[in-house]
Amino acid sequence: MRLIAAFAAAFVCVAAASPPAKAQSAVTMIVGYPPGGATDLMARIMQPELAAALGAQVVVKNSAGANGTVGALELARARPDGNTILLAPGGSLVLTPHTRGAPFRQSDFAPVCQVTAALVVMMTQKDSGLRTLQDVVARARANPGGLAYASTGPGGTPHISMISLERLSGIEMNHIPYRGSGEVMQAMAAGQVQLFTDQGNLIRQYGLHPIAVFSETRAAEFPDTPTMRELGYDLVFTIWSGLYAPAGAPTEVLDRLEAACMRMIAAPAVVEGLRRMDMPIRIRGRAEFAGFHAAEYERFGRLVRDFDLRVN
Repeated sequence: MRLIAAFAAAFVCVAAASPPAKAQSAVTMIVGYPPGGATDLMARIMQPELAAALGAQVVVKNSAGANGTVGALELARARPDGNTILLAPGGSLVLTPHTRGAPFRQSDFAPVCQVTAALVVMMTQKDSGLRTLQDVVARARANPGGLAYASTGPGGTPHISMISLERLSGIEMNHIPYRGSGEVMQAMAAGQVQLFTDQGNLIRQYGLHPIAVFSETRAAEFPDTPTMRELGYDLVFTIWSGLYAPAGAPTEVLDRLEAACMRMIAAPAVVEGLRRMDMPIRIRGRAEFAGFHAAEYERFGRLVRDFDLRVN
């Protein structure tokens, strides 16, 4: 959380030096997932402060389906006037097109700013009988296809992290996709799935047990939870999120959105709201974010080809 304070302090100075945002029509912030999931909760936290920074009403619109593809396509088809933006986890834009194909192109989007970067953690219910990755592998080998894991949609970062584990370990599990993490939590509580790999903030929120972290080093939030690398699997993933506008938006529109994003993410209410979600803030401005987005798209393309991770 020290990073949050540091970034917030830095961008408070930027926000203070910036002129007030120009008033405009109501802005629709698309979320490609249903209410109650992590991306939706982030949007609700950001909504009031983004509205204040833009000097306009901001309306959150849930356009759920196909691991965020429905929402992304809606943005791609929107007028590039700054009145429609998308809050999206990166996997829906830089990974899903490689694994499933997508009805949009990378050139359909204009990155505005990155706002978060969260841990990817394999988790389970505390009463599942699965405490370690060794438990998971042993049960999957004893009953191929009998161990079920959830995702928020085929082809996303959490799903691909699990397919990668299956490839490297030689196990077979049963993948069950849902529209959002809220639905997954209901399915886990009902015993319909045993595993879920997603953002680590869900562990405290729903009282789950972390099995392994897909990070380079152990996470401060879960110091007793080993990394996949420690366990013999070279798998590193993060779930990052950012704001996007439609391609073709004028420079002045993108400048206004970027400035508003910087003001919003530095606002104490947003910093505190994301802290309560255990959602680490990671800020990248428009130019840096565009470069990062392009690099991630290429990285995931190589991963999909190397592991043959196409998803039907």
